[in-house]
Amino acid sequence: MSLFHKRRKSYNPWLLPPWLRKIRFFAKSICIPITIFQAIRVVFIPTTGDVLLLFLLALISWLLWTDMI
Repeated sequence: MSLFHKRRKSYNPWLLPPWLRKIRFFAKSICIPITIFQAIRVVFIPTTGDVLLLFLLALISWLLWTDMI
């Protein structure tokens, strides 16, 4: 076995504190609609800040959806 090979722990959301689980649940439920609204806004009024915000929101939405955060 290699010295640099570490075993990845399995992720269990129930091991998180209750307040953090509530924040994650709220973030999952609100992040997708905000991202869609921002995408519609970027289609009509594309500015650099809006595009960067859309990219950031899409990244956060994807990370929440795949349970990486």
